[in-house]
Amino acid sequence: MCKGLAALPHSCLERAKEIKTKLGTLLQKPDSAIDLVIPYNEKPAKPAKAQKPSSGEALQWRDSLDKLLQNNYGLASFQSFLKSEFSEENLEFWMACEDFKKTRSPDKIAEKARKIYEEFIRTEAPKEVNIDHFTKDLTERNLAEPSLSSFDVAQSRVHALMEKDSLPRFLRSELYQELVK
Repeated sequence: MCKGLAALPHSCLERAKEIKTKLGTLLQKPDSAIDLVIPYNEKPAKPAKAQKPSSGEALQWRDSLDKLLQNNYGLASFQSFLKSEFSEENLEFWMACEDFKKTRSPDKIAEKARKIYEEFIRTEAPKEVNIDHFTKDLTERNLAEPSLSSFDVAQSRVHALMEKDSLPRFLRSELYQELVK
């Protein structure tokens, strides 16, 4: 049995990852299987600061994930929703990559690349994103000489995953349904 967070045995971490993977797989099943998942009762916090979109603007988010991510309120709403599901690592990785692409100092590029790798890409990273081995290996090779495009393939894969999996769940959420009323 797994006891105490400080001294988690390797097998406990493997088991936790296995459970996370199985839950992720369940959430990727067709809509009929989604209904079998017990919903998280606590409502996600409504985003603050950004101006609430019109219902017509919020309806456009159904067209593409990019339209949602380009809207500050939409991004904050999506992030809040993902946090309520304990699945915000993909969006956080995508946002970290967007920030990384704005870096101009070569020293900062290497430093930020290392931080992103440690937080999201390396095996057993605290917020490890679910990318295939080919993408992970390519990203690791890119980091031998970090550039602003080092994470492009991984970011693209994560974006596609969010568009296929997370966005449809968000569009069915009570939070989104309230926005389009």
